[in-house]
Amino acid sequence: MKFDLHTHHKRCAHADGDIRDYIEAGIKSGLQVIGISDHAPYLASEDDHPNPRIAMAASEFPKYVSEMLELKEQYRGKIEVLLGVESDFFPEHVNLYRSIYDKYPFDYIIGSVHHSGGDRIFNRNRFNQLSDEQKLEMKETYYDLILQSASSRMFQILGHIDAMKVYFTDMGQVQTPAVDRALQGIAACGTAIELNTSGVKTCGSWYPADDILERALYYGVDVTFGSDAHSPARVASDWEEARERLKQIGFQRWVYFKRKQKILVPL
Repeated sequence: MKFDLHTHHKRCAHADGDIRDYIEAGIKSGLQVIGISDHAPYLASEDDHPNPRIAMAASEFPKYVSEMLELKEQYRGKIEVLLGVESDFFPEHVNLYRSIYDKYPFDYIIGSVHHSGGDRIFNRNRFNQLSDEQKLEMKETYYDLILQSASSRMFQILGHIDAMKVYFTDMGQVQTPAVDRALQGIAACGTAIELNTSGVKTCGSWYPADDILERALYYGVDVTFGSDAHSPARVASDWEEARERLKQIGFQRWVYFKRKQKILVPL
């Protein structure tokens, strides 16, 4: 079973192509299952589109779901199309986000920590001239948010759980038990993490690193696959290599979600 659960499209304004383009790319890549999971709006904002280069407008959200449901039917028998979304995690707005998501028939929701310590993790300037103590504090804050996102039980999948290394690869060398606490909590909640292959284009490696995948296996965390494609050409990127890596580490299965139910797939 070949699947890809993390793909975007033009509504987020930093991806290319329509939803149909990604579905067609999935068919060409030999996928049996493709999930579309574009960036959810900033739902707590009073503005319709406060971050137009990061996420879709709030007014586009129901249109996104409607288009997805139509395409699900159109491609029935050719490829299974799953309705997903990639959601930011803001602890102070969990109840608001949950109440909105519950209105829609999502197959899965990816929870991604993009904001930590008052800044976006993709702001490359935030790592300038940090002391060792500040690096440790930053990493612990980030993994505490990941643990909270799992504990909210709002998400089936947690996205790119070491993505803060993207512009600061040395962050992987900062040792803290917060990583293990997060993985233990993820396992206890039955949430999956993704093996996200998009990091190759930015920091030269996948998310998460092998040492985190090894610990995830030890704690019993399930893994899914996501290319994090922002162009149709990247759908299913490195899928075979990711599968082999997981097998080498010792995983015997990976998972995807349908109607928020976990589907086990042998590797």
